[in-house]
Amino acid sequence: MTGGTDTRSGPAPAPNHICAWYSDDRTWASLVSGFLAPALERGERLYYFADATDPDAVLSALADQGMDVRKARAQGRLDVFTADDTYLASGPFDPDAMVGQWHDATAQALADGCTGLRAIGEMSWCARDVPGADRLLEYELRIHREVFAKLPRLSALCLYDRRLIPDADTAVLTGAHRAVPVSPSGEAPPARPPLRALPHPHAPGLVLAGALDHDGRGTTRGAVAALTRMAADGDVELDLSELDFVDVVGAGMLSEAARALPAGRSLRISGAPATLHRLLGLFPELRAGLKVV
Repeated sequence: MTGGTDTRSGPAPAPNHICAWYSDDRTWASLVSGFLAPALERGERLYYFADATDPDAVLSALADQGMDVRKARAQGRLDVFTADDTYLASGPFDPDAMVGQWHDATAQALADGCTGLRAIGEMSWCARDVPGADRLLEYELRIHREVFAKLPRLSALCLYDRRLIPDADTAVLTGAHRAVPVSPSGEAPPARPPLRALPHPHAPGLVLAGALDHDGRGTTRGAVAALTRMAADGDVELDLSELDFVDVVGAGMLSEAARALPAGRSLRISGAPATLHRLLGLFPELRAGLKVV
């Protein structure tokens, strides 16, 4: 079955790409069952991609919450995989390959008579020495438009275990989801990162907030990588209205992203802070490919 855009009519989960953090097994079990159990009743196919959790523990937790796991598996409605055996099995983590796999898997679920596909992924592998883990932010920023906006019958929950993933990484990665993270009651969120990146709400592109300087350089690299892949439909939008400061290296990275776009495409910047305007005046060569509005 080849991938493609899901054009079926009917109500769709909104939002359909969410995330959650947790620090104990009880909260994890509640998040998992709360996300999957209602979807099983609606006729969706369920996938769970485990990393730190044993697949049998996932099935036991679902059974403990009242799900008929044996029946769901026999009907081909529930599968538990590991990241190492699926999207990490063939080499480095590859956002381009993952985009295609989501389209293929959703199309197959619909062809098999399911009403949709609902998936959970444990993201703790990003804190291990996994080739391509540095591309996870790029992936999270891209799939809002490349996957979930095109597949209303697909829903996914990204799980961030704070016992395994540094809070700084959790804050950046959960912030890349357009939906507000699902936060367990009584658990304080990770401290706000110095630079936040999330998908643009209306066009191919991103919104950056905070400071584009040395402290947010890793986030900048992920954002730049995502921007260079977003030009399929025209110019790429970059909203900087919530950005307080840009240093010269950060401005140079934006310029590099603009020059990496296909011929005829530009990086269209709105809400640029005063520091960026000053840098573009001092270094006019940085303007190549940039449209500052």
